[in-house]
Amino acid sequence: MEIVIITGLSGAGKSQAVKGLEDQGYYCIDNMPLGMMKNFLELALKKETSPEKIAFVVDVRGAKFEINISEGIRTLQSEGISPKIIFLEASSEILVRRFSESRRVHPVTGNSPTISDIENERKILREVRDLADFVIDTSNMKGNSLNREIRNLLSKKNDENVFVVNITSFGYKHGLPLLSDVVMDMRFIPNPYYVKTLKHATGNNKKVRQYVMKFSETQDFIEEFTKMMNKMIPCYKREGKYHINISFGCTGGQHRSVAVANEVAEIFIRQGKQVTLNHRDIKKK
Repeated sequence: MEIVIITGLSGAGKSQAVKGLEDQGYYCIDNMPLGMMKNFLELALKKETSPEKIAFVVDVRGAKFEINISEGIRTLQSEGISPKIIFLEASSEILVRRFSESRRVHPVTGNSPTISDIENERKILREVRDLADFVIDTSNMKGNSLNREIRNLLSKKNDENVFVVNITSFGYKHGLPLLSDVVMDMRFIPNPYYVKTLKHATGNNKKVRQYVMKFSETQDFIEEFTKMMNKMIPCYKREGKYHINISFGCTGGQHRSVAVANEVAEIFIRQGKQVTLNHRDIKKK
């Protein structure tokens, strides 16, 4: 039996993820207390027609019934139940906007949430996030992109060596990505913004990318950075971590950081790594 736990911040996309998993044939259960999960699975296994794939949604609402969500997950694991854990998150600003647009209230506060409420929930769930097999930032995901991402991740569920590298480009003037594990500053590279023919293009443009990549310092950085990460990733896996969030920043998040993020992502993909790529600020002014 395949078991998946969907958890994460309120408003990050758990309901959408459940719909996608149902389409993939998972029997989905929303907000079951972890303490009841083992008994449910034991009963399900006794049925002649028990589901082959089950997904549970666990979030801060379950904290009313659990002493500690992360401790509940560890207890399941100690009893031989090893679910794949997917943690969904997004920037606090995006989450506040989603609640405002949907006119929903936060499940903990009962009101329209503030940035402070979101950050408090983030702290509560930090330990749960650390236990996750996969962390997905849904801040800039549109349409079915979340469901596609989950499908891709679960398609490799039997590969114990899978390690997900989440790469983000950003602009310092828009703030640091709060969820980064590694942040690299690309402002040492000459800025295409000051080249008249490149000013209004982005790092996705072939000519901008060629401009950024022609400098020896860019090439040296990428070579050394990818070597460093290839040495670090086995160490992360040894410590039980199976994802890392790498962020590349430049002034506006449209030229240098985008070009370098694309280049590094392509290198890692050629090496056979599972990579997600997000250009957070590419459309901002």
